[in-house]
Amino acid sequence: MKKKSIREVIVGTATRLFYRQGYSNTGINQIVDEAGIAKSSLYHYFKSKEDLLMAYLEETGAKTHAALKAAADEVNEPRDKVVAIFDYLEGLVQQKDFFGCNFLNIVYELPEDAVRIREQVKYQKDTVRQLFAEILQPIHKERLADEIYTLFEGALIGNKVHSDTWPIVRARDIVKKLI
Repeated sequence: MKKKSIREVIVGTATRLFYRQGYSNTGINQIVDEAGIAKSSLYHYFKSKEDLLMAYLEETGAKTHAALKAAADEVNEPRDKVVAIFDYLEGLVQQKDFFGCNFLNIVYELPEDAVRIREQVKYQKDTVRQLFAEILQPIHKERLADEIYTLFEGALIGNKVHSDTWPIVRARDIVKKLI
């Protein structure tokens, strides 16, 4: 097994802490202590806590996109692909270590002037919208991508509020009717 680089250790530790306890509640000293590194090592790779947050969002965004695409790729028909993404989401939220959408959690914490971070969250969310559009393009229903994306985001928020899967199940039911 390949040994993790110091950068990977830092990002992995920050990922765990930012996701579990939030960005604002996670300090640089805690990241340094839990990663078992010198503070200078952290600052060698990341000039600021915000730079570390960007790395977290970029890596998490790539993993999220890959997971959603993999769920869709398990089936062949565009309608089934979209439904498979909602099925994946339903399974994901039932995992004991699921604490909500990484990106929504961060964006709720940040002030309006955190433009760079908000743009990264928007970028990730736009990749989800684009994935729906790409899936629906072969059946000429890509115009539904925004509606389906809105249902997807609403399902995530509803799950967080209600701690239940019914918002995802209902959103999936609506998607089946739309396509």
